[in-house]
Amino acid sequence: MATDAPEAASESERDDEHAPDAYETLLEEYRRVANVRSATGVLRWDQQVMMPEEGTPARSQQLSTLSSLSHDLLTDDAVGDALDELEATDLSDERAAVVREIRREYDRAVAVPSDLIEEISTTASEALPAWQQAKADDDFEAFAPYLRKHVELKREYAEHIDPDRDAYEVLFEDFEPCLSLERAESILETLRETLVAMIEEIRASDADLATDAFTALGEYPADKQEALCRDVLSALGYPWERGRLDTAPHPFSSGTTFDARVTTRFDESDPLGSLTSTVHEFGHATYTLGLADEHYGTPLGEDRDLSVHESQSRLWENHVGRSQAFWESFLPTFTEHFPKAGELTPQEAYEAVNQVYEDNLIRVEADELTYHLHIIVRFEIERALIAGEIDVEEVPEVWNDKYEEYLGIRPETDAEGCLQDIHWSHGNFGYFPTYSLGSVMAAQLYAAAEEEIDDLAERVADGDFGALHEWLTENVHRHGARYETNELVEQATGAEFTADAFVDYVTTKYGELYDLDVV
Repeated sequence: MATDAPEAASESERDDEHAPDAYETLLEEYRRVANVRSATGVLRWDQQVMMPEEGTPARSQQLSTLSSLSHDLLTDDAVGDALDELEATDLSDERAAVVREIRREYDRAVAVPSDLIEEISTTASEALPAWQQAKADDDFEAFAPYLRKHVELKREYAEHIDPDRDAYEVLFEDFEPCLSLERAESILETLRETLVAMIEEIRASDADLATDAFTALGEYPADKQEALCRDVLSALGYPWERGRLDTAPHPFSSGTTFDARVTTRFDESDPLGSLTSTVHEFGHATYTLGLADEHYGTPLGEDRDLSVHESQSRLWENHVGRSQAFWESFLPTFTEHFPKAGELTPQEAYEAVNQVYEDNLIRVEADELTYHLHIIVRFEIERALIAGEIDVEEVPEVWNDKYEEYLGIRPETDAEGCLQDIHWSHGNFGYFPTYSLGSVMAAQLYAAAEEEIDDLAERVADGDFGALHEWLTENVHRHGARYETNELVEQATGAEFTADAFVDYVTTKYGELYDLDVV
């Protein structure tokens, strides 16, 4: 969770008296960029949560202006001059990391014209309500012009940064700058090879799981689900003085170490969707809150990247929220809100929350295994879009064909098909792979935590999450962007980042649940 500044001065603080003027200038300039970005985040949060329906024209201009301002501040001559001067300066490890991160951002930003950044922001602001309406109306054609414009703008954006490289690879680096696309593809291939066969075996299994333990009990009013979600956040240790819970069409988390907000959504026929998504967003928030307060406004006070961010949300959602130990501690709280669940056992709850669906079309409602096939569909489609291998108007058919091929189901509407996710309305091409990378990383981190924390499962079963919080804060959160991704994983686990721990985890867990031969 968010931590107070340590009494002992940090490495960078000890050197403050002797800091080069260029470094202080760089920090001062970058903090202005960070604050504009934070303000932009609040406006985007408001747009998805609270803004009146007709607020888009003004919000579009506001966000466009802030986006352009952030770009101009980052590419200011003062930033470039300070970076150049620091190239030959002997810096502490912390300060060298700060310069490395700002240099990476600066080099990319200075290559892109300010008016293109502004146009991308304006398109995203206008595309969001268009996507929301198109999804409500099941009308992909209404959203298609915005998607087409995003594709064109992002191709142009990538061209400015590096015209000699694969445009999608350039876009991927906006979300995961430290792992190559080749490595990401290799991990996705490992997941496909592992999970397709496992899912087929699960679907052929005659294991009798309590899959309808919750849904068979009737309706779950949204207001009571919200109260339940607030209780799970409190149980996990969410500091309400630095956050809040709201609803949004697509659950998300945003904010800073001082203000990290989460959202969820409710389905009155199934309480597990809102519960697991709330725990997922808590994982994002607790990472943000675990960043060092004293480094706010610098790369040391910012998350490493989206793969690491997603590792935290998937760790809390899957390794904690979908564990039997968690349900031993939380089922009594669930029953307080929904007494009809009083006859369920922790084992039945555990089975229900870990069922592998045969007919689920919605990514955010997917089980832990088929989830990654949802990601692979999106990854393949958006890569083909950016490469010009398919046209925007082909997306619904390609999407449906891939769902039939990978998941054995075919969407009947675009609302439950290619319009279900918010990401393309933002123009976020290259984002989706980080979900699977994060899941893989979560398994490696949790395995290391289990080795180092005595009786972790017993602690979770007792509702004690403090030791896990402390381990994650010490090994992941507090470092911000000091280490690059693989180095951060190595520092935390003692091994470089691979899919091995994830394969071991799902093979053991689902092998036991479904009586598979792989155990």
